[in-house]
Amino acid sequence: MYVSYWGLSEKPFENTADPKFLYYSRQHEEAFTRLNYAISEEKGVAVLSGVFGCGKTLLAQAVLQSLSKGKYETAFIINPYLSHTELLREILYGLGIRDNLPSQKSDILHSLSEVLHNNMDNGKQTVVIIDEAHLIEDKLIFEELRLLLNFQYQNKFLLTLILLGQPELKEKINNIKQFQQRVAIKYHLSGLSETETVEYINHRLRTAGGAKKIFDDNSLKVIYGQSGGIPRRINQICDMALLTGFGQRKEALGEETIMEVVKDLEG
Repeated sequence: MYVSYWGLSEKPFENTADPKFLYYSRQHEEAFTRLNYAISEEKGVAVLSGVFGCGKTLLAQAVLQSLSKGKYETAFIINPYLSHTELLREILYGLGIRDNLPSQKSDILHSLSEVLHNNMDNGKQTVVIIDEAHLIEDKLIFEELRLLLNFQYQNKFLLTLILLGQPELKEKINNIKQFQQRVAIKYHLSGLSETETVEYINHRLRTAGGAKKIFDDNSLKVIYGQSGGIPRRINQICDMALLTGFGQRKEALGEETIMEVVKDLEG
């Protein structure tokens, strides 16, 4: 609706996991490097935690996109709120087993073993990413995930497991010592700084085809103060500010517009 009015080619602040919009702050770059290292060096388990809306899913999608084509088989699990058997089936489904999906745990594990060894024989590494892993309540599920690391060949893991979740995920893992000891890579994402928030907004506008200054300096300060530097919150504020400015036929967006939007978002 407002895209052409602001001279854009697409909406810049959608809360969807489109890797081209990923802004590499210092910590996002570090997290990207660590996850890539965990995969390339077959480290077994990596954990990326962070507050709600800080960009974990988007970062993981960017990591997957960066992997060499034809060298990896990947599964991205978006809802781990399942029983341990259901989660294993979901992993198997994500790795391409769609027909005659087994229901018994022993059959699922046999199928997983076959898939992992076939991938290895075909020169491919297997990567399983579980998003929202903080939702896992049953400790048995962490035990099942740990046991997946027993699939090895010549002292190398046959899959890399990456868990994404909110800060409570760290606490859950720390309370399960056997699983904690298998975690090779950890990183925690927090909110952006004020400078990074400005860079983040400008990056997304440029990526969406923007060439002119839309948010004035005062509005950018307010956006940071009201969002805490959390990308999802920044997106919500900026998206509604662009819509509001379009509706009011503004030439640029200032502090007044941002505060109006924040008030509306808070109900």
